Amino acid sequence: MPDPNEPEGDDFFSEFLDDYFAECEEHLAALRRGLLTLEQFIDQPRVDDSLLDELFRTFHTLKGISGMVGLSAAEALAHEMEGYLRLLRRGERQLSQDGFDALLAGTKLLEQVIEAHRTQSPLPEIHAAVAALTQVTNTSIVEIETGPTESATTPGNLGKPEWRFLFVPSAARAEAGLNVNHIRSRLQEIGEIIRATPLIEEGEVTFEFIVLANPTESVLEDLRSIGLTFAPITSEREIETTPTTPFQPDRSAPASPTISVRVDLARLDQLMLLVGDLVVSRARLERNLSTIRNFIPSHNWRQLQEVNATLGKQLKDLRNDVMRVRMVPIAEVFERMRFVVRDIARETNKSVTVDLTGQETEIDKFLVERLMDPLLHLVRNSVSHGIESEAERIRVGKSSQGHIFLRAETAGELVVLEIGDDGRGIDLDRVAAQAPGIELKNREEEIDAAQLLETISVPGFSTTRDANRASGRGVGMDVVRRSIRDLDGSLSLETNPGKGTKFRIELPLTLAITDALIATVDGQTFAINRSSVQEVMEVEPQKVKVLENNEIIVHRDQVLPLVRLSRVFNLQDKKEGLLHAFVVGTGRRATGLVVDKILGLREVVVRSLNDPLTEVCGVAGATELGDGRPILILDARELLNGPQASVSSRTT
Repeated sequence: MPDPNEPEGDDFFSEFLDDYFAECEEHLAALRRGLLTLEQFIDQPRVDDSLLDELFRTFHTLKGISGMVGLSAAEALAHEMEGYLRLLRRGERQLSQDGFDALLAGTKLLEQVIEAHRTQSPLPEIHAAVAALTQVTNTSIVEIETGPTESATTPGNLGKPEWRFLFVPSAARAEAGLNVNHIRSRLQEIGEIIRATPLIEEGEVTFEFIVLANPTESVLEDLRSIGLTFAPITSEREIETTPTTPFQPDRSAPASPTISVRVDLARLDQLMLLVGDLVVSRARLERNLSTIRNFIPSHNWRQLQEVNATLGKQLKDLRNDVMRVRMVPIAEVFERMRFVVRDIARETNKSVTVDLTGQETEIDKFLVERLMDPLLHLVRNSVSHGIESEAERIRVGKSSQGHIFLRAETAGELVVLEIGDDGRGIDLDRVAAQAPGIELKNREEEIDAAQLLETISVPGFSTTRDANRASGRGVGMDVVRRSIRDLDGSLSLETNPGKGTKFRIELPLTLAITDALIATVDGQTFAINRSSVQEVMEVEPQKVKVLENNEIIVHRDQVLPLVRLSRVFNLQDKKEGLLHAFVVGTGRRATGLVVDKILGLREVVVRSLNDPLTEVCGVAGATELGDGRPILILDARELLNGPQASVSSRTT
């Protein structure tokens, strides 16, 4: 009978694959950066040795770990690219345009193969890419061999003996941090791994590593202490065996100064939910403390207040630390955009440079994964629609080379992204021709950017007659706007005909816990995200004017429309006294959302409303403030898009 404490084979390989995919992401990101740097050495007599070494090691590692999971297509691709880089390192080949293109195409295909394996989709065909790589190296197609070969060695390891190491994973070793990744890292420190293979014998998983190394006796003793068995392949003696007693880690060994752990994002989501529950529990505690204030002596009350304040600070620190764990640099997304620009520019015969700023800006991993498609659409639009041809740019007095920029920065609780170009700007005449309703008659007046954005974001809208890979016939901007709104963000547009276009995206740092302003309307309590509010103001009833059934006031020498939330949600208007308003939106889209009273600023836990029967336009989610009663979190941007028509009609 199998030991219930031992992991099942399928579960083990599932966890191992997660590590494999995570490591592949890191290596592919490094390859993208390295290849973009490598491009400047095309047709140069010599390529930077350190760059070639780094690319070679990365492809070699990808080949090894792909072989461990049995992904032969990825292994073969990495092997061919590794072979071409080896010739460049030895000076036997000069980096050509064809060679670089083959490396670039092979890397993209390698990424597609790994992603197909992750999603259990059919693997793409690799023979054309392998043939292209083979052509630039002027060698025959090499089959991936099962044993060590000369091509797997590097000049620094020539003459070193081959060692065979065996590692048997177990639950006890996994708990001690001794997994396959750790073992591979330890072996890479003593030499070069030229083959790594998982073996299954009688239902037990064993990993075999063939390493070119010349380890000392102390190194071998250290490897033996963590459960490895080994022997030099050139020796005739049998591989040493170790007792099968449970592994006991050496508690006296000093801890490594730099230790990193990969954590599944779902576990961090669960941790954030627990922090959210703590926020709600503290709100309940604070509410209950206020009810017993008159029954506790003053000195005891002060002590309780101090404990409560300390708990609040510690809880905020915990929330910030959990958020930091989820943060990753946005460079992961930005670097991919370089490849997108390069491809589309070559397809459209344009010369375009890319300027990246704020790559170190950190953003929630959840947001990074969902930002890829919106940014992809915006960058493609910049190259396809914005940047002019070289001849046209020269004719209007611009440099022949177009310029695209991506910027990122944090602003309080927001992450701000800007994507822009120095192209022709949005063609207002062509937009007007496709959307006669847009008001563009007086071209001397300032263009209403919000109205223009609404127009070009209508599903199916396009000013391009023919669809191609760069222009998708109206399936771009509506996807971008919807994706940004799903992330509780905002999208704005600036365009200057003849000078360029810039899109600005504002996103919250996290979607789980946020600071919100709390207000009441006719006895009902609502919350609104603080990042959506530009300012808070008092409204004197006698200063409110009615124009064509709409209420307005003069604010900062401009007309500010007012929307009463009482009418949006079919509640009673306040009969007398001062009103209060949240100013949301900017420029001509600024609007005052009128409420009866503002209670203050609170930290709230956002609970999404996923049930279609409870989804209401203008409502982003729900929360509670410690009294057990749910309150609605309003989506100010949706309320601006016709709140009376869209919300009240659905709530009656």
